[in-house]
Amino acid sequence: MRLLTSVTALRCYVAQQKRLATNFLHSEEGQLAEVSTWFQTAIGLVPTMGALHEGHLSLIRKARQENRTVIVSIFVNPLQFGPNEDYQRYPRTLEQDAQICEKLGVDAIFAPTPEEMGVPLKNIEGSKVTQVTPPSAMISGLCGRSRLGHFHGVATIVTKLFNLVLPDRAYFGEKDFQQLATIQKIVADLNLPVEIVPCPTVRLANGLALSSRNQYLNASEKEQATVMYRSLQKAKNAFCAGEKNSSRLIALVQQELAKVSILSVEYIELVEPTTLMPIEKVKEKGMLAIATRIGSTRLIDNVILRDRQPIVAIDGPAGAGKSTVARQVAAQLELVYLDTGAMYRAITWLVLQTGIALDHECAIAELADKYEIELTPTSNLQSPVKVWIDGNDVTQVIRTPEVTANVSAIAAQTSVRKSLVRQQKNWGKKGGLVAEGRDIGTHVFPDAEIKIFLTASVKERARRRQRDYEAQGLSSINLKQLEKDIAERDWKDSTRTVSPLRKAEDAVELQTDGLSITEVTGKIVYQYQKHLSRL
Repeated sequence: MRLLTSVTALRCYVAQQKRLATNFLHSEEGQLAEVSTWFQTAIGLVPTMGALHEGHLSLIRKARQENRTVIVSIFVNPLQFGPNEDYQRYPRTLEQDAQICEKLGVDAIFAPTPEEMGVPLKNIEGSKVTQVTPPSAMISGLCGRSRLGHFHGVATIVTKLFNLVLPDRAYFGEKDFQQLATIQKIVADLNLPVEIVPCPTVRLANGLALSSRNQYLNASEKEQATVMYRSLQKAKNAFCAGEKNSSRLIALVQQELAKVSILSVEYIELVEPTTLMPIEKVKEKGMLAIATRIGSTRLIDNVILRDRQPIVAIDGPAGAGKSTVARQVAAQLELVYLDTGAMYRAITWLVLQTGIALDHECAIAELADKYEIELTPTSNLQSPVKVWIDGNDVTQVIRTPEVTANVSAIAAQTSVRKSLVRQQKNWGKKGGLVAEGRDIGTHVFPDAEIKIFLTASVKERARRRQRDYEAQGLSSINLKQLEKDIAERDWKDSTRTVSPLRKAEDAVELQTDGLSITEVTGKIVYQYQKHLSRL
């Protein structure tokens, strides 16, 4: 692991990684890579102010899973501290942080001084540095009301880091939701070529959200601070029971917080998560956020209130029967089966219809962004969805031999995957669907209500595949060879440097040896119904 403290060293390191990525793309390994080379060569950035805790570590682990190179920045940013805030006493533990990063496989730490970053040791209002100014409507409420200039300082330094590191992805925790939403807005408005990856809040067993400022609290204060989590959960339970009115949800939080006398409330607000504007009633999605103080220590927390049908995300190794089971589950629950394969076929059909060359990635990228693919459920398990493009039913034409012969070449293109993942995530906003794949629950729908990791032994999957081949008249397929092939595929999928096959932490694992498709389907339907019963 490299420890970089100067902009010059960082630029040199990033350039070196870009050259290595280019060499990889032209190597035999790169040419034969089974997944998008964008994932194989990506740089992931985790911006922090140091004093790393388990919340930061969860960001680093996710970045390590998804990128070839991981850079962690450690910079206590003076621009985001107000005149009476804790800049001087903010914890600085670089040596300990470096040890943690090395254990987690971080490739480089960027730990500059304020002078190296070109910013003075003063808050943003007293600085003459060029500033990045987020939309005032997003930063005037919530924490922005008491922390004047804070988000200007955050936006300025984060934008500088993006320009220095040139990351493909950057990772931010959902605990600092106003910061996350503001950075997402800046990236969108300025067309910055970086994907912002939100990561769930990490909590202690008692519910207290992890924060570098928690170390300012003694044991008794930490215990009493858990009232923040309890108050949000009380409101969430009421929301799940049907309460959508903002004032009544806020009142429930106030009642719970009032039980702890040492805690003073700064704000309790219910806002739309994208714009951060206050809402009177939750229609699709809302964020209930609170800020409090215990003595001079300021704490924040939030919870997302989402009014949608649940999503069932099914991941697992090759040959586990994900596709067949997902179709059955969608049919039984009357949900949409998100047929990702059909989406790639639809783009391939469009490419063939328009006469674009299969290797003309830029033209295909524009095509993929231009058209929205719609899926509607059917009662036919063999063809569980109808596929629509601009109101035209293309369900049958995307199954032609010509499309089948070319879909792999189209699906391998980075831009196509990015476009379709974007569309799949848009589907997730509506809810009410079943999706399967290798990273559906970990990447595409990390907020899915029901996550299943479907697996079976290598022998069982080999036997199933042999039966499928025999049904196709290919009876000479050797069982031992199938076992070897599946074991090799498992190893490749689970040990690849980026985006490996992994069970999501909150997924239910189903070992399906000896179970029929009907039995497996029944177990997943049970998980769905159990989730609904808790609402």
